[in-house]
Amino acid sequence: MKREPAIFDDIDEAHDAAAIAEARAEIAAGEFVSHEAVKAWLLSWGTPDELPPPKVGQ
Repeated sequence: MKREPAIFDDIDEAHDAAAIAEARAEIAAGEFVSHEAVKAWLLSWGTPDELPPPKVGQ
């Protein structure tokens, strides 16, 4: 039986490099949400003091 191609079989190195460069530029510009902010938000779910979603730069 012939194997169906998986979505990761074709690697587009140019696209991957562009996506990585864009992500690095966003990080350098401070356009991200920190792990700590996301963790605090998730840990607050289902509690009486549930936090709003963190904002970029937190």
